[in-house]
Amino acid sequence: MRIALHSTLRAGAIDDYLREHARVPDDVRDLFDRAGIQDWTIWRSGDRLFHLVECDDFEKAMEIIRADDADRRWQAHIGAFVDDFFGPDGEPAYAPLEGVWRLGEQREQDAAAHVDLPDMGLD
Repeated sequence: MRIALHSTLRAGAIDDYLREHARVPDDVRDLFDRAGIQDWTIWRSGDRLFHLVECDDFEKAMEIIRADDADRRWQAHIGAFVDDFFGPDGEPAYAPLEGVWRLGEQREQDAAAHVDLPDMGLD
């Protein structure tokens, strides 16, 4: 499953965030492995961060991650730079964004709708 998240950086924290987040600690990387996270990508536009999380089950992964000391240490450190996370309605929340459109999904739907049926000689 793929989950998108949105967060913002505190005023003046961009350079520090980029430096500190260039590499996550190994214990956090290992925790993500245990939680079933295959990949986590972050893009930045100004003070806004957009995250793409690829995982087995986002809710279960977050339960595992939040219960671990490695995440608590990382959040205490990196939290100095991150202002807040926002949900799909734009309100503060650590919640996945709403998916709107995906090219691959449209292609799959179009392919399924145009399946050639066998000629049954009913002409």
